[in-house]
Amino acid sequence: MTETGGRKAGIAVAGEPDYDAATQVFNLHAPAHPVAAVTAHTVEDVRAAMRFARTKRLTVRVHSTGHGAGAARAMGDAVLIRTQLDGGVRVDPQRRLARVPAGTRWAEVVDAAAAYGLAAPHGTSADVGVVGYSLRGGISVYGRKVGLAVNSVRAVELVTADEELRRVNLVEDPDLFWAVRGGGGGFGVVTAIEVALFPARRVTTGATYWSGDRAAEVMDRWRAWTADAPPEATTSLQVLNLPDAPVVPDYLKAGTVIGIAGTILGTELDPRLAWQQAQSLLSPLRAVGEPLLDTWQLCSPGEVARAQLGPDEPGPMVGDHMLFGDLGDRGAATFLDVTGPGSGSPLISAELRHLGGAFAVPADTGGAFRSLDATYAYLGTAIPDGAADIEKHCAVVRAALAPWDTGRTTPTLVENVNQPQAHLNPDVVDAVDRVRLRVDPDGLFRDDIIPGSSRLR
Repeated sequence: MTETGGRKAGIAVAGEPDYDAATQVFNLHAPAHPVAAVTAHTVEDVRAAMRFARTKRLTVRVHSTGHGAGAARAMGDAVLIRTQLDGGVRVDPQRRLARVPAGTRWAEVVDAAAAYGLAAPHGTSADVGVVGYSLRGGISVYGRKVGLAVNSVRAVELVTADEELRRVNLVEDPDLFWAVRGGGGGFGVVTAIEVALFPARRVTTGATYWSGDRAAEVMDRWRAWTADAPPEATTSLQVLNLPDAPVVPDYLKAGTVIGIAGTILGTELDPRLAWQQAQSLLSPLRAVGEPLLDTWQLCSPGEVARAQLGPDEPGPMVGDHMLFGDLGDRGAATFLDVTGPGSGSPLISAELRHLGGAFAVPADTGGAFRSLDATYAYLGTAIPDGAADIEKHCAVVRAALAPWDTGRTTPTLVENVNQPQAHLNPDVVDAVDRVRLRVDPDGLFRDDIIPGSSRLR
């Protein structure tokens, strides 16, 4: 790379097109404003940005798709590296592994894996970046069967503060491999990961929505079903107050609606099992009354991430997140009191994701974050029109549901850097910090650490 006005070519400052491209985020309510930014396509691009940061006495920050922008600290004294590494997804069908360059979105991995009858532990959006999602935990649509997505990471390639490109796994630097898997970041710039895939040829996925006046009955029937739900089924309950937008069907924006969404795996030998299990869920729910929309279908794994009702275009959003234990009748009623019909909730979505199953099982060879001891993950999302009212309502929801709040969180669902965050035990935080001090003794990446994941800042 050549010098241009004392600055490495490709490293841009505000006002330049390359800066705008590198700082683009998915959550437009949380724009990134670093001192300088670069889109890195090669390991040498990463190294050049790190050297520039040292020269200017700046820290280094990292993102790819910018989906986690709302949970990121301010970047006023940083160089931002947008990782868009070259190479493409490579699938090894015999070993059931995919090598994924940083910056790759789940759609590419899902499509590559489906060609071999395999599936990947993605979430509800095909547009989310694989690396950030996976290393921050990852609440997969298959999670009750395969666990947190981070447990599927088999190797990590990263450039550490000494500019060395390292490949770490259970054999090569196992301590760093342990820490980087869910430890909260601050170890370097991840350039690729290796993800375990699993067999899946036919999957049942979709959602059913009813008018909000059916909320209590739908909640009761869903909770009764999930009490004995098979691990192949990962479902959620959604209370929606959708905006009057062209992409929203008329019958879903006429007041509060309640829905059940999910994904159900069949067995490798009998893919029809997924459809049969879906019917056992839907039969008692359909007895509630005629739904507004019913999209459940038997499909290939490649269609699952695209079948979810979620945003696929950048836009402004705010929200809150908690992990709950068993809500019981009182907790379920309280949830609907503060998010459902008549609550005055400004949230466009208040969602309970059913956990348990493999989510709750610590992986034997897992990393710093490897399981969730909770029954439900709560995610409330709003469009930030009247941000003060939204913040006030989030506080109302948090206070009302405090008796069931575990006090823990999972990083992939955090939308606000100021909300309480705690996904690691104190002894794990200390162990992770020891690894950070080894690979980044000068704190080049200190501001890239998830709040609550370190005592070093």
